[in-house]
Amino acid sequence: MAGGWARDGAVQEQIDASIADELARMKARKVPQGDSLTHCAECDEPIPEKRRIALPGVKLCIDCQQERDSAYQVRGGINRRGSKDSQLK
Repeated sequence: MAGGWARDGAVQEQIDASIADELARMKARKVPQGDSLTHCAECDEPIPEKRRIALPGVKLCIDCQQERDSAYQVRGGINRRGSKDSQLK
């Protein structure tokens, strides 16, 4: 059920587009490949063997990876392509 000038199914199309955008963004993230390092590339601390086995190609220790991940800015999860508000701003 759509309201106003929106056609039937428009809300579901926006939801589907949001999910597709997020999946594409996740697939675009670079995944470590190749041989794992035995010591962190940033702080030179040893990388635990279980981490190297679980994530082939890992280059950072857990602390450095957490620091890098926390610096990553989270993107808003709202799809505003069809929103009238996005045209007004």
